[in-house]
Amino acid sequence: MTDAAATPPNESTVQTADSIAKDIAAAIAEHRLPPGARLREEALARVYDVSRTKVRAALLMLSKDRLIDIVPDKGAFVAKPSADEARNVFAVRRALEAEMVRELVQKATPADYRRLKAHLVGEQAALQSGDPKTRTRLLGDFHVVLAEVAGNTVMLDIIKDLVARSSLIAMLYQSSHNAACSSQQHATFLEAAISGDADRAVRLMIEHLNEVEAGLQFDAGPGPARRDLVNALLMVNGA
Repeated sequence: MTDAAATPPNESTVQTADSIAKDIAAAIAEHRLPPGARLREEALARVYDVSRTKVRAALLMLSKDRLIDIVPDKGAFVAKPSADEARNVFAVRRALEAEMVRELVQKATPADYRRLKAHLVGEQAALQSGDPKTRTRLLGDFHVVLAEVAGNTVMLDIIKDLVARSSLIAMLYQSSHNAACSSQQHATFLEAAISGDADRAVRLMIEHLNEVEAGLQFDAGPGPARRDLVNALLMVNGA
């Protein structure tokens, strides 16, 4: 982007609520907007050269995706899950996904494993593309697909919610290096599952979740500064 304090991103196109939401989501996913940063409607309206009504619609979209929190009488803020919340989420995931893996190894068919292998190809493509939002979504969805294959609908609903929460945490606090490691760990896990070694598959899954949690960087600051939306917002926030 160019100097957003003077010109909005994608200035040659008309900004929609959806395009604004996607641009802000990219700034969050790329660690350029730090957790807890305030998103002022008036600043965003100037940056994108749109009405505050359109900005408000974009913020509502982001809140539905849990990327931001809208606090009555205070405003909108980039979501800021705590380290304690992350520990709790991953503790529950380890217990639940260990049982899920055992059910998967018992029930999975060759077609199921072809589906999972295709998902890994998508993960690798997202890693190569440098799209952190898609990368994070696909890394989380791998676990949802595992739960779908396992066939326990109650477990699937719980895992979907936990994965959504941990995907947000990963988007905010996981490095691109650790994301690449996660995809490789998915591949190693899948090899164990295909071989029918349930004990090894469970062990690899728990180790994977442990490493994802250990790799979260809760003390990291915002990414490299650029004269764009991020600077425009942070300058206003600091005023």
